[in-house]
Amino acid sequence: MGDTLLALSIPVLVFASGIYAACESWWRRRHPSPPSPYTHQAARLAERAMLVDAERIVDGAYETLGTLYDGPTATDTHIPATGVTPGAAASQGPDRSAPAPARRG
Repeated sequence: MGDTLLALSIPVLVFASGIYAACESWWRRRHPSPPSPYTHQAARLAERAMLVDAERIVDGAYETLGTLYDGPTATDTHIPATGVTPGAAASQGPDRSAPAPARRG
């Protein structure tokens, strides 16, 4: 009797696996899974959301600190140095200047 149950259990197991696979495929066709978060469309949507957040942050910072950028400008804020002339030893080109003479004393 034990050999008969063992011999019949294999076809029953195969049949049950086939029924399970058929039912699972029917269920998956009727109830598809949600889209994967690893698709190109999900990446584009995430990038767009990140850009919108960055624009909102920059716009808020500009509203807060805009007066620093758009504040009143003075006509001449440069104060020239008086009594400063280039020395004779200063080089005229982009090369290094000549070394200053050593002081003794």
